[in-house]
Parts: sequence; structure tokens; C-alpha cells
Amino acid sequence: MNTIHRMLRCMMLLAVILAPWPLLAKEAAAPEAVLTIANRDIATLRMTALGGSPELRVRRIHERLRQLDENELSKPITRSHLTIEGQKGVVYSIGERNIFVLYEGDLDPEEKMGLEETSQQVGKRFEQAIAALIEQGHGPVVARGLLFSILATALMVVLLWGIRKATTLVLDRLQEKVLSANEDTRLRWAAQGWLLVKRIAQLLLLTLWLSVAYLWFTYVLANFPLTQPLAERLSGFLVNMLEGFGEGLVTSVPGLLTVGVILFITKAANDVAGNVFQNVYQGRSLIPGVHRDTAHATRRLLGVLIWAVGIAIAYPYLPVADSEAFKGLSVMFGFMLTLGSAGIVTQLMSGLVLIYSRALKVGDFVSIGEVTGVVKEMSALSTKIINMRNEEVTIPNAVLVNNPIKNFTGAAGERGTLISTTVTIGYDTPWRQVHAMLINAAERTSGLRSQPKPFVMQKALQDFYVEYEIYAYVDRPLERIQILSELHSQIQDEFNTYGVQIMSPNFVLQPKNNVVVGKEQWFAEPAEKP
Repeated sequence: MNTIHRMLRCMMLLAVILAPWPLLAKEAAAPEAVLTIANRDIATLRMTALGGSPELRVRRIHERLRQLDENELSKPITRSHLTIEGQKGVVYSIGERNIFVLYEGDLDPEEKMGLEETSQQVGKRFEQAIAALIEQGHGPVVARGLLFSILATALMVVLLWGIRKATTLVLDRLQEKVLSANEDTRLRWAAQGWLLVKRIAQLLLLTLWLSVAYLWFTYVLANFPLTQPLAERLSGFLVNMLEGFGEGLVTSVPGLLTVGVILFITKAANDVAGNVFQNVYQGRSLIPGVHRDTAHATRRLLGVLIWAVGIAIAYPYLPVADSEAFKGLSVMFGFMLTLGSAGIVTQLMSGLVLIYSRALKVGDFVSIGEVTGVVKEMSALSTKIINMRNEEVTIPNAVLVNNPIKNFTGAAGERGTLISTTVTIGYDTPWRQVHAMLINAAERTSGLRSQPKPFVMQKALQDFYVEYEIYAYVDRPLERIQILSELHSQIQDEFNTYGVQIMSPNFVLQPKNNVVVGKEQWFAEPAEKP
């Protein structure tokens, strides 16, 4: 029995201890509520008083205010101190009607302000809110606000229309000037980026529209007493944003100045290097190990190195250098470059091999594999060649490095490209006569240079004939086929004129007459005389 009594007493004691917890939990869980009158924050209620939670207290205050007409709201506002259930408070009254009570439990402990000081601030805000309610009920005030709002709306429409027309006019004029440019290289380049310019202009137009609309909306709200606090918040947001932008700009000025100085020095160093290598290319200076044909390539490589060092030094001084977004973007670009740079690096290194080996340059007449033509362009990744059929052939630099390159211009220098053709003549014809006829034919061929003069070589003494080869220089290597065709025609006419046959048969008996075409038959039908 004693054991049972002890258990009952323990259970009763536990019940007594835990009984207040639901009330305490309910009181602790009661959320705070903000008392707002005429869109103005008056006070934050945190205490549950007389069985009413903060939210219920706010609803009761609004209900009391709705019961008051304009005459009652116009009565003086008073404050008086009281104590309810051991809690000190300040009661706010309009005339003889009590509106709400601010308790010590409603104070924010973090602000460390007393009841008297807080009550004074709450009283001022309460008076301003009641004044706004009274003013909002006056017809002239509302009419004036509507009139000013209508005028502001008309002004906004005119501004938006003017911005639209001005932007369209400027873009149309600029587009007409850019797209009609024929000689100005900069404007022709700008035509390629016209779409980007147009998109930027549209973005600026949208920004101006939003700015005008924002200012209009703020002004309209400020015309009515009830919405003035909203206008103040909007204007405060704009002011804070501009202040933050201005502070950030001022803070970043030293770093931007440092970046500007570093980039200025970098550009000066790059210009000095460019002038040095330009003098090497023009033959006015000499740098050991640098050939004039490789001066431009060396200048570009050194320029890339100079700018890379300058940017690396200036990077920490950029305002966005420490931002996580910029760091993430740098990591992403580095990762992409690492994955996709293997093939590009191979082509770049092959291009450097071609440049520094001086195997070919722009304007050279070359033969690479099955491609024969003139080098049009040499870039970091590929080389473009115009072949005999006026076709542009693009060859990757790695392919060029792995194939033999025949350069017909490299050894010729200023003489031009050397071409040749072969004829075989019998032993019964004097070789001096053959030399003279071949040279005469070459001199009458258009496209061949008169200086240096054409010359003839006797390549071989075959069993039945002598093999002669005429050499001449051309200025237009791409017309090699046409020039050779005309040279062959002139050789035929020359040999027919002097009765020398261009024929090397394996014969048993020499024909009675030379096998030539008589001059009277040179223009036999359907050929036409010139």
C-alpha cells in the first residue's frame, strides 16, 4: 500500500509541475504582429494580454478605428500610463476612446529602449497615420492626387514615345551609315556586329522604359496620403541601390586605376617590341637569331606573351576578381580549354614550325602533295592555297608539316617563278639553231619575263634525238598553264617557219621531206587568222 501511495503522490506532483507548460508553450508560440495603420508601421506587438494574442490585439485595434468617423478621428490623441496584471503599459486614446495599449512586454529587448522613449516614437507614428486617414477622406486631396497622377501618366506616355522614336531614329541612321559603307574598313567591320549593337540598343531602351515607369509609379503613390509610405519605400530602394552602386564604384576606383596603369605599360611595351621587329622586317635592324621572314611571327608571339603577363598582373586588382561567380567562370573556361586544346595546340605548333623553317610564305608558288598553287594566307591553324583552277584549298598546318613542300618561288627571289618545257629534235638539226628558235618563241610569249632572259639546256643525247629544255621566268604563277600553252604554240610556229620538224620517231628510213606544217596552212579551217 505504501508503494502505491508513493506512486500516486509522484504522479500528482508531476501533473502539477507539467500543468503550466501548455499555457507557457502557447504564450511562447504566439507570434508577434505588426500594427499597421494607413500603410504605416506603428508598433510591433509581442505580448499576449488579457487573453489576446498579438494578432488578435491588432484585429481589435483595427475594429475600434473602423468604428470612428472623421469627426471622432479629429479629436486629440492622448497617452496615459497604467498597470495591468503587473505589466506596465501606455494606453493611446482618441478623445475619450481607448484605442490600444503598448506594454513593456511588447518592447524589443535588442533595442534597449525604455517604455517612455518607445511610447513617444509610437505616438508620433500613430498621430501621422491618423492624420493620413483623415486627409485621405477629403475630396480635394483625392481630386488633386488624381489630377497630378493623370498629368504624370500623360508625361510618362510622351516620354516613352519620345524615347522610342529617338532610339529608332538613331538606329536607322546608324544602320544606314554602317551598311552603306564601301571604303571605311571600320564601318564595314561594324556591319558584322550590327545585330549585337541592335540588341544593346533594345536593352538600353527597355532600361529607360522601366526607369520612367518606376519613377511614374513612385510619384503616383506619393500623391495620396495612404500610399505615401509605399512611395517612400520605393524611392528609398532606388536611393539605396544608387548609393550602393556609387559606393562600389568609388571603392573600385583605386583598383581600376591600377589596372589602367598596368595595361598602359603593357601596351607601351608591346608597341616598343612591335617597332623593333618592324625594323627587323624592313631590314633596318638586325637581331641575332631572328630572320626577317619570321619577324612578324616573333612579334605576334612576343605580343601574346607581353599581354598575358600584363593581364595576369592586373587580374587581382579587378573589382570582380574575388567574386565567386568570376572564379567559377574562370574555372569553367580553364576546364573547357584543357579538354579542347589538344588539337588546337598541335595545329599552332605546326604553324610555328612552318613559319620558323621558312618553308613557304604568302605569294609563293608551291606544290604540296596533289595541290599546286599560290599561297594566299597563312594562319595559326591552316594555310590557304589558290590552285591552277582558281580554287581555294585549305590545308591544316599539321598536314603541311607531315608532307614535303616544293617551293618554286623560294629560290628564285626577285627573278620570279621558273617554268620549263621540253622538245626533242633530230641530230640533223644544228643545236645552235634550236636554241635560237626556242628563245625566240619564249620572247614572243606573253607572261614570260624578258629579264632574266630565257635560256636553253640540252638535257640528254638520246639514241635518235637530242632533248632540249627551255627555261623562262613568270610573274603570275597561277597562269602557268595558260603561259605554257601559249609557249607551246609559239614553239610550233617558230619551228614550222624554219622548216624544222618537232618529231622524234624511232625510224628505219628518214622521210624525203621534213615533217612540218607550211606557213600557208597555219590557219587552215576552222582556225581563224588573228
